[in-house]
Amino acid sequence: MKLPDNLKYTQDHEWILVDGDVATVGITDFAQGELGDIVFVEIETEGENLDKGEIFGTVEAVKTVSDLFMPVTGEVIEVNEMLADNPEVVNKDPYGDGWMIRIKLSDESEIGNLMSVAEYKKMIEA
Repeated sequence: MKLPDNLKYTQDHEWILVDGDVATVGITDFAQGELGDIVFVEIETEGENLDKGEIFGTVEAVKTVSDLFMPVTGEVIEVNEMLADNPEVVNKDPYGDGWMIRIKLSDESEIGNLMSVAEYKKMIEA
Protein backbone atom coordinates (compact mmCIF):
# COMPACT_ATOMS: atom_id res chain seq x y z
CA MET A 1 0.00 0.00 0.00
CA LYS A 2 1.37 3.37 -1.03
CA LEU A 3 1.29 6.36 1.32
CA PRO A 4 3.15 9.39 -0.05
CA ASP A 5 4.76 11.40 2.74
CA ASN A 6 4.20 14.78 1.04
CA LEU A 7 0.44 14.57 1.65
CA LYS A 8 -1.82 15.23 4.62
CA TYR A 9 -4.49 12.66 5.56
CA THR A 10 -7.95 12.61 7.17
CA GLN A 11 -9.75 10.14 9.41
CA ASP A 12 -12.14 9.63 6.47
CA HIS A 13 -9.26 8.14 4.42
CA GLU A 14 -8.80 11.10 2.12
CA TRP A 15 -5.54 12.75 1.15
CA ILE A 16 -4.86 16.40 0.49
CA LEU A 17 -2.00 18.06 -1.37
CA VAL A 18 -1.65 21.78 -0.69
CA ASP A 19 -0.12 24.13 -3.25
CA GLY A 20 -0.42 27.73 -2.06
CA ASP A 21 -4.12 28.41 -1.46
CA VAL A 22 -5.31 25.50 -3.63
CA ALA A 23 -5.59 21.90 -2.44
CA THR A 24 -6.10 18.70 -4.42
CA VAL A 25 -8.15 15.98 -2.70
CA GLY A 26 -8.60 12.26 -3.32
CA ILE A 27 -9.08 9.02 -1.44
CA THR A 28 -6.17 6.97 -0.13
CA ASP A 29 -4.85 3.69 -1.47
CA PHE A 30 -6.18 2.09 1.73
CA ALA A 31 -9.68 3.48 1.05
CA GLN A 32 -9.86 2.34 -2.57
CA GLY A 33 -8.66 -1.10 -1.48
CA GLU A 34 -11.37 -1.34 1.17
CA LEU A 35 -14.07 -0.16 -1.27
CA GLY A 36 -13.10 -2.59 -4.02
CA ASP A 37 -13.82 -1.94 -7.68
CA ILE A 38 -15.08 1.63 -8.05
CA VAL A 39 -17.84 1.86 -10.66
CA PHE A 40 -19.13 5.43 -10.27
CA VAL A 41 -17.94 8.76 -8.84
CA GLU A 42 -20.54 11.50 -8.36
CA ILE A 43 -19.40 15.03 -7.54
CA GLU A 44 -21.84 17.85 -8.22
CA THR A 45 -20.43 20.51 -5.90
CA GLU A 46 -18.19 22.46 -8.30
CA GLY A 47 -18.47 26.18 -7.54
CA GLU A 48 -19.86 25.59 -4.05
CA ASN A 49 -18.36 26.78 -0.78
CA LEU A 50 -18.39 23.91 1.69
CA ASP A 51 -17.35 23.62 5.32
CA LYS A 52 -14.89 21.08 6.61
CA GLY A 53 -16.74 17.78 7.12
CA GLU A 54 -19.52 18.49 4.61
CA ILE A 55 -20.19 15.92 1.89
CA PHE A 56 -18.77 16.93 -1.50
CA GLY A 57 -19.66 13.76 -3.42
CA THR A 58 -19.97 9.98 -3.37
CA VAL A 59 -18.01 6.99 -4.58
CA GLU A 60 -19.90 3.87 -5.62
CA ALA A 61 -18.14 0.53 -5.57
CA VAL A 62 -19.50 -2.90 -6.43
CA LYS A 63 -20.28 -3.55 -2.74
CA THR A 64 -21.12 -0.14 -1.28
CA VAL A 65 -21.61 3.62 -1.68
CA SER A 66 -19.38 5.92 0.37
CA ASP A 67 -19.67 9.66 1.00
CA LEU A 68 -16.72 11.95 0.34
CA PHE A 69 -16.10 14.60 3.01
CA MET A 70 -14.40 17.98 2.71
CA PRO A 71 -11.06 17.75 4.55
CA VAL A 72 -10.96 21.55 4.91
CA THR A 73 -13.27 24.51 4.34
CA GLY A 74 -13.20 26.01 0.87
CA GLU A 75 -14.67 26.39 -2.59
CA VAL A 76 -14.70 23.42 -4.94
CA ILE A 77 -13.02 25.00 -7.98
CA GLU A 78 -12.46 21.90 -10.10
CA VAL A 79 -13.78 18.35 -10.40
CA ASN A 80 -11.77 15.61 -12.08
CA GLU A 81 -13.91 15.13 -15.19
CA MET A 82 -11.97 11.99 -16.18
CA LEU A 83 -13.71 10.08 -13.37
CA ALA A 84 -17.15 10.42 -15.00
CA ASP A 85 -16.18 7.98 -17.77
CA ASN A 86 -13.28 6.21 -16.03
CA PRO A 87 -14.04 5.80 -12.30
CA GLU A 88 -11.67 2.81 -12.14
CA VAL A 89 -8.76 5.28 -12.34
CA VAL A 90 -9.28 5.81 -8.60
CA ASN A 91 -8.38 2.14 -8.03
CA LYS A 92 -5.38 2.25 -10.36
CA ASP A 93 -3.88 5.62 -9.42
CA PRO A 94 -5.47 7.09 -6.26
CA TYR A 95 -2.69 9.67 -5.72
CA GLY A 96 -2.31 10.71 -9.36
CA ASP A 97 -4.94 10.66 -12.09
CA GLY A 98 -7.54 9.44 -9.57
CA TRP A 99 -7.75 12.77 -7.70
CA MET A 100 -11.32 13.96 -6.99
CA ILE A 101 -11.49 17.74 -6.53
CA ARG A 102 -9.47 20.91 -6.19
CA ILE A 103 -10.38 23.38 -3.46
CA LYS A 104 -9.60 27.06 -2.97
CA LEU A 105 -8.80 27.13 0.73
CA SER A 106 -10.81 29.43 3.00
CA ASP A 107 -8.70 28.87 6.14
CA GLU A 108 -5.18 27.56 5.58
CA SER A 109 -4.75 26.97 9.33
CA GLU A 110 -7.09 23.93 9.03
CA ILE A 111 -4.25 22.06 7.26
CA GLY A 112 -2.49 21.84 10.63
CA ASN A 113 -5.35 19.68 11.97
CA LEU A 114 -4.81 16.95 9.34
CA MET A 115 -2.69 13.85 9.90
CA SER A 116 0.88 13.29 8.77
CA VAL A 117 1.70 10.06 6.95
CA ALA A 118 3.02 8.58 10.23
CA GLU A 119 -0.19 9.45 12.08
CA TYR A 120 -2.35 8.03 9.28
CA LYS A 121 -0.33 4.78 9.16
CA LYS A 122 -0.79 4.41 12.92
CA MET A 123 -4.57 4.89 12.55
CA ILE A 124 -5.04 2.30 9.79
CA GLU A 125 -2.79 -0.24 11.50
CA ALA A 126 -4.68 0.02 14.81
